[in-house]
Order: sequence, then structure tokens, then C-alpha cells
Amino acid sequence: MTISKPSNFLFTTILLLVLCNSLFSQKLEPKERLPEPDHTITSKITGHDYQLYMSFPRGYSTKDTISYPILYVLDGWRDFEFFNTEQRRLSGKIEDVIIIGISSGLDGLSFGLSRTLDYTTTVDTIFTRDGEKKFNLPKGTAKSGGASQFLEALKTEITPFVDKHYKTNSERGISGHSFAGLFTAYVFLNSDGFFTKFGINSPSLWWDEKKLLDQAILQFTENKTWNIPPTKVYISVGGKEGIDMVPQMIEFSLNLEEASYNNIDLKWHVFDDESHGSVIRPSLTQTLIELYGKD
Repeated sequence: MTISKPSNFLFTTILLLVLCNSLFSQKLEPKERLPEPDHTITSKITGHDYQLYMSFPRGYSTKDTISYPILYVLDGWRDFEFFNTEQRRLSGKIEDVIIIGISSGLDGLSFGLSRTLDYTTTVDTIFTRDGEKKFNLPKGTAKSGGASQFLEALKTEITPFVDKHYKTNSERGISGHSFAGLFTAYVFLNSDGFFTKFGINSPSLWWDEKKLLDQAILQFTENKTWNIPPTKVYISVGGKEGIDMVPQMIEFSLNLEEASYNNIDLKWHVFDDESHGSVIRPSLTQTLIELYGKD
């Protein structure tokens, strides 16, 4: 795993901080907010670069012993700045939490190709070939079914880097919309306690003939207990997202609700007047409130 530093006027300062950290095992101070990644990590597992966008609670300091929960926000290139703004707006109403936007790609095409590979749970060559034709891309450019590898990279490469350099504790959350919502649902279904908070927004459960949805329903109906730590789950969809999105999200949620796991705190919501695009902001705001809201 390699780390590349941003090339800007803060390069020298950041380099000194990193050197100091390696020499004295100190935590890093949050750097000035810039419209670019704080770190880029190259995964040995997937072979891709992942950009990390960091947002810290007010009062975060390396001069005390306070540690913080962490929320990984998928599609960071697109969604991080909104989360960053909402964290400030909701200050005092939600727990102090470090938010990390994570994604691969710094332009629309690379972003789209990367999320299609990393966030989808199975290989669907029909979907990827159709995408290549639509955008006039060479055959083999679009790939899918990389969720298991991306999850491994997230757990064994990205999270250890974050934990080493920032004041995190063992409470981790993950949130995503659309394909990223599909991936978040996948992580939840394969939960081993590594994550305990999930924001599953507009999940693309239609993917590959609803295979993940079928797995979920089977899992919820056959398993009367689920041996995982206390977990919070928030699921949402826009009411105008159509027959490929709304019924599947409701079916997933109702089956999980009916399972009545005593260690899972479930909330789900349909934003009646929202489409797939317009629902992003309200669903992400509600994710923060439901997962981190103060009682």
C-alpha cells in the first residue's frame, strides 16, 4: 500500500507532519479543508487508488486523549462535501464523529467505472457491456462484481491507515447511495462486527436479478438470531425512484423488521416526493440523524 500526498502549497507542511508522525507516533492534526483529497491510498488488493476526504468534529485535537467513532461515506468524490456541511449544521444535535469520504476516481468516467466495479456484488456482463456501448467505451473497460475485494481493502488497508494517523475508536459506520447503497447492504449482510452502523440509501437491490435481495430475505427468515454486536441500520428510498428500487427496498426492510433481531435498531423511510437524484441530500442528512443523533 502506498500513500501519495496532495501537490499544493501545503505539501511541505503535510510532509513534515507525516514525517513527524512516523518518527514520534503522533496523531495528525486536521489540515485545512481543500476541494481535493486529504490522502490517496493505493490498494494492493484491488490495484486502485482511493481518495480519502476527511471531516472532523469541532474540538478535535491531538493534544487530548479523546477518540471518536468514524463514518465511511462512499462516493466521496460526489457526496463528501455535503456530509461535511451537514456535520457542521447538525453540530450539537449529533455525536462527534470523524467522517471520511472515500471513492476512486477524480472525474466522472473514472468515478463511474470504479464504483460499478467496487460496489457491485456479482458479475453482470450484460449490464457492463450495455454501459460500454452507451458511452462508446472499448470492450472490457467496464467491470463488475468487485465488492468482496473492495471490502477487504477497506478493512485491511484503508481503515488501518486511518486508525494509525487519526484519533479513532472501534465504532465504525458506513453509508452509501445507489450502487454504494447496494454495497452497504452487502457489508451489513456479511457483518462480522467490523461495522456497527449502516446507512443503506436507495440500494440497487435490482442488481443481477436481485441476487443480494434474495440472500437477504433467506437470511432474515431462516436465522432467528444474529450474533453481531448492537447495530444501527437506517434504510431509505425515494418514492419516485420506480419499480426497480422502491418495492425491493421495502421488501428488504420489512423482512428485516419482521425478523425482530433484538440487537439491531432498524429505521427505514420512503421519501414520497423524491427521485433517485433528489433523494440523495435528504437521505444522507437523515442518515447522520438516525445513526448519530443525540437522544
